[in-house]
Amino acid sequence: MAAVPPPGIYVPVPTFFVGKQAATYNAIAAPLDIDTQVAHSLYLARAGIRGLVILGSTGEAVHLTNKERFEVLSGVRAAFEAAGFKDYPILAGTATQNIEETVEQLRAAKDAGAQWGMCLAPGYFAGASTQEGIIQWFTAVADQSPIPVLIYHYPGVSNNVKITPSTFVTLARHPNIVGCKLSHGDISVHAQIASNPDIDHEHFRTFTGLGQQLLPVIAVGGAGAIDGCAGFYPKTVVRLYELSVKTQLTEEEAAERRRLQFKVSSIEELVAKFGTVGIKEAISRLRGFGDRDGTRLPLHGGIPGGDAEWANWKALADSVQEEEDRL
Repeated sequence: MAAVPPPGIYVPVPTFFVGKQAATYNAIAAPLDIDTQVAHSLYLARAGIRGLVILGSTGEAVHLTNKERFEVLSGVRAAFEAAGFKDYPILAGTATQNIEETVEQLRAAKDAGAQWGMCLAPGYFAGASTQEGIIQWFTAVADQSPIPVLIYHYPGVSNNVKITPSTFVTLARHPNIVGCKLSHGDISVHAQIASNPDIDHEHFRTFTGLGQQLLPVIAVGGAGAIDGCAGFYPKTVVRLYELSVKTQLTEEEAAERRRLQFKVSSIEELVAKFGTVGIKEAISRLRGFGDRDGTRLPLHGGIPGGDAEWANWKALADSVQEEEDRL
């Protein structure tokens, strides 16, 4: 049986590019900044994050060449090994529509040190795709992949392609498909997958992509979250997870859990509003990794409004930072 990613909190890390002050800077496609990539990854591991998703949507996978993909993955893996984080979980994202290229990326990901792949559902022809077609696409990928794969369902970046709970039930039976990330707000769908008695949840784990619904997703059988906010408030999100999986809580722990979920849900609105751009801005401002506007085209310029917009979030950010400092 294929290895399954352990439950917990994962971070979909951004891909860092060199800043404008670098001699190699190119406004059209700034080169990779592997040093910053490594520094942020180690920061997260030391803060208790269970694993990383590299080259997902937050990682601007669609903006990287296959050569760059390998450099990012292998650079982070080498750094983990050197720092004593042996076999630290790495999931490598894919966002191609072509089965052959997806498999090629998964093979390269294995060579670079990733233990799992996370494949975005093909959505270019979402309006014409059937559930049987989606089942056959993922089956073909999983049949050929040298590493176990997770299904990545993010309708917002894949043309609102639909994957029904029954399709997940079918795909969960594949020996090389070991889980899913659901990046949408439908808790009912999460429950119909994570609580489904027709799925072996020791083999197939359901992760939410939204920390703002971590507690309710855990309550219906979810395995954790792959959450952008955890990239800049890792200890807070990890603590919320720990309290969410705990079945017997003191009154103080129950109050802490409600408080943390409220704060995480509130600050997640920054991610919901600005996506990858907001995550990079927060990581730069709050943790000092990378440039605030360090994305590749067509993403450009950081969050709209700059300092004035950030000021609208500062009181909330400070409130969550109080939790981070406490932990």
